[in-house]
Amino acid sequence: MKRFFTNLGIVQIFGSLLLVIGIMYISNYFVYKNSISGVYDKVAQNNNLAVKTTIQSFDDSFRSINNIIHSIHGLPYNSLESEEDGRIDMVKVYTMQDSIATLVSSVDFIEEVIVFYDDYDLAITSLGTSSLKDLFQNKYKHDLYNESYWRTYTKGENTFKMLPGQYFKVATNSSWQRKKLMVAIGGNKIRISNKNIIILIDEAALLKHVNQKLMIPGGSLIVLDQDRSVILSTDSSTNLSGVLDEVYFNSSQEASLKKEDYQYNFYKSDLNDFVYINKVPYQFQNINSVIKANEMIMISAIICAILLSVLLSIYLNRPVKKIIHQLGGGSSRGNDFRKILSGVVKMQMELDKAKQQLKNAESEARRSVFLQAVDEYVFDPQHGLQPSYSDLVRGKYFVLMMVHLDLKDKEQAPMPVEVIAAVLDTALRKDHNDVQVFYDKSMHFVALIGMGQPKDRAILLKGLKGLFAGLEQESLSAYSVWASVSELYAAELKNYKLAYRSAMNGLLYRAVNETSHVLDAEKIHYGWSMYFPFDKIEKLSNYLSNGKLHEGKEIISETLQKNASRNVHQHQMAHIAKTMFLYILRNVNPTANQDDEMYKLEQRFLQKIDSAHDYMEIEHALIEAAKHIAKYSKPEETNKLNPGFISQYIELHYMENLYLDHIAEIVETSPKYFSSYFKKTFGINYVEYLNKVRLSHAKELLKDSTLSIGEIGEKTGYLNSSTFTTTFKKYVGISPSEYRKQHANE
Repeated sequence: MKRFFTNLGIVQIFGSLLLVIGIMYISNYFVYKNSISGVYDKVAQNNNLAVKTTIQSFDDSFRSINNIIHSIHGLPYNSLESEEDGRIDMVKVYTMQDSIATLVSSVDFIEEVIVFYDDYDLAITSLGTSSLKDLFQNKYKHDLYNESYWRTYTKGENTFKMLPGQYFKVATNSSWQRKKLMVAIGGNKIRISNKNIIILIDEAALLKHVNQKLMIPGGSLIVLDQDRSVILSTDSSTNLSGVLDEVYFNSSQEASLKKEDYQYNFYKSDLNDFVYINKVPYQFQNINSVIKANEMIMISAIICAILLSVLLSIYLNRPVKKIIHQLGGGSSRGNDFRKILSGVVKMQMELDKAKQQLKNAESEARRSVFLQAVDEYVFDPQHGLQPSYSDLVRGKYFVLMMVHLDLKDKEQAPMPVEVIAAVLDTALRKDHNDVQVFYDKSMHFVALIGMGQPKDRAILLKGLKGLFAGLEQESLSAYSVWASVSELYAAELKNYKLAYRSAMNGLLYRAVNETSHVLDAEKIHYGWSMYFPFDKIEKLSNYLSNGKLHEGKEIISETLQKNASRNVHQHQMAHIAKTMFLYILRNVNPTANQDDEMYKLEQRFLQKIDSAHDYMEIEHALIEAAKHIAKYSKPEETNKLNPGFISQYIELHYMENLYLDHIAEIVETSPKYFSSYFKKTFGINYVEYLNKVRLSHAKELLKDSTLSIGEIGEKTGYLNSSTFTTTFKKYVGISPSEYRKQHANE
């Protein structure tokens, strides 16, 4: 009997071990097969999409460089010589410098653009001019790439060339900085112009611009030029020995090659014949082999475990019980399985976390592709992204809605954009299942809403007004919310750019008196009936310069209110306010900006204007800026011979006998010199300018007062009504009385 129970215990231990082995095998196999392999498949798939997105960014960057080179070649100055004396015409030089600065300002990864000619020792950059030799000795210093190298290079016939990054010593204000720069050289094999063009590219800024964060960990990207030379690599140990000889490009311009521990994916650009190589660890492409190897390991483990179970069941009955007791904290009945189950649950939780991270990465990839699709560059449908993401919406049609939020209390901490996007997504999905919400920029959110029929757009517009009104009362109570709905488009990737522009126009071209939360882009009425009185703006500048803030406020309010009565667009009202601000800013004393006071004021003002929802906010921001500017707008007393002082003095004393001798004495110079200086500075002679100032005030009196013609002439500085009438008719074309009749209704 004792032996029987002993054998029964052995059988129980053996059966338990087999059961545990079976559960472990089945659970681990399905978890690995269905979860881990799926994760790896998704990672590999998303890496392919991310690499193509990065390559598209590189192509766009190189396209920008090519466009800049062609734009500079298209500038009119193939020769800098003056037609009069044969010397360098500095007006042409400065004009070209301004053009280069404008082109470079839109591309943040360009360090500098250098233009020089074969016959001149002159280098023109976006920041100024210098000799080519000094530029590469005192600004961009390199042992090889000096002035002599570039002169020799440009004398030969060469196509466009991109040189790999080299470390230059770049001069700053106080020291030298070591910076890795790539060099793009315009081709001269076919002469478009006499200009030699060198573009210095900040390699770190370029890599930051193209955004490689979505690529698979451990992968790298290598860029080859048309001669198959490496010009850029994110792999510090780049070795392509034998790799390029084995690759063959098929009709899709893509190829793959497995070598040693890595797989090389090749992509050929249609833009400039460059080749992009994505180098990834081989194990990410060898999932099936890993699965088979794990299956063999599991089967071998089962066979060995059965044999060991028999031996252990016989010879280690008590030790096994003690081990189970240690693992389970009690008897051997079920405790070991509970521990195993808890380990499996923990593993599943980790896999769920990995899936969530993968979902977030996929969402970010979709957002990246969408933002790329609405970019102004032409989207290339052969690049491989369109088939994968043409299903952003499932419907046959779609509309794009641009949602803008403005924080009511600027001192309050804003909500995270992820939370706001989730709120908008949840609210829209209550009535529409086919919705994608992305964050764009500057508190702008984009919602893609799929539709089955065109009539669904009208239903959407009807429900949006109530939806956003409810959000302002509840989830987004800290914000002012308004939206613009684009026209209806077919659900194709090429239409996303059109829909984006349509919705953005709804925000920009909305009327300043618009009160609705939801703007229909189809109903935008485009108009350009803006009111901008140049003579009054000149008065505004002079009033602020002389401390007459009340009169300045009246001109600001009148100008903006008249534009509001004309129902101009929001962006037009913003441009009017910005123009007035910059106009009155010109008379600020230079000492006012010692502590960046004016710079900070300008930044605050521009932020308020860009975020303003109606013209009253714009008016308030402009008046507040005018108050601040008035404190620093006193003209300098030390130098009266300057345009600001002269124009202010004429504006304040135009009603007096301002003879040329008198005002020359005021500015402490001779009449002859003053007359020459005035015409050169203002573009017209002194008498014409004085008459225009007097007549601008006379026009206001003719429209707004009941004074006689003679009284108006005396008030504006004319000795008698005859002189006033003759002068008025000469400059205006009609007599003062006729002018008054024409403007009687105003």
